[in-house]
Amino acid sequence: MSARDAILNRLRQPNVAAQPVLPDVADWYATHQRNEDLAQRTARLRAALEAVHTEIHDVTHANWSSELLKVAAAKGLRQVLIGTDTLHGAELQACDTGELQVMSYEQPIDSWRDLLFDGVDSGLTLARGAVAETGSIILWPSPNEPRLMSLVPSLHFVLLDVFTIHADFYSAMTAEGWSKGMPTNAVLICGPSKTADIQQTLAYGAHGPRELVVLLRHTDGSLS
Repeated sequence: MSARDAILNRLRQPNVAAQPVLPDVADWYATHQRNEDLAQRTARLRAALEAVHTEIHDVTHANWSSELLKVAAAKGLRQVLIGTDTLHGAELQACDTGELQVMSYEQPIDSWRDLLFDGVDSGLTLARGAVAETGSIILWPSPNEPRLMSLVPSLHFVLLDVFTIHADFYSAMTAEGWSKGMPTNAVLICGPSKTADIQQTLAYGAHGPRELVVLLRHTDGSLS
């Protein structure tokens, strides 16, 4: 047998290694998850967010917009950016906002880039959910609420419904059916933007909002 024939024979009879058995992810989480109710998950998320200087306000469906306006007035904000055709945006826009200008993200970014980057104080987005284990808020950018709304303004308001707080990342993905379709980028945020130099001096706002204000929305009547 020639060397050529030997090589061809080896190519025709490859020694394929057996594929490793994939781990059962669902089974692992089923045996490792914490047995926490919603109140416990909420408390764990709050502790994690407040530890990194996130401001949290307990609100309801009835008063969340008025609470946002109080915070905005206390901080001397001039504008708040809302998405287009969103229920929460319409609710805020319908309020008597006083000196706070409610701006809608309706134009292509190229037509108002300078105003967005230099003139808009704050933005409001609705969270998709949250992960108690890591203290993360899930944002789901869309054409109605683009990623720039939560990235560019120096203060980011997040409206988070308590019932969307999941125990861990796996629970969030499975409960919400992420495998059925995702945005270009699902975003997890764990506090205001921060960085540190070589001397370990912490600075906020270098790569995003320097303040994160979470409006933790409970069902009406559930707050004491």
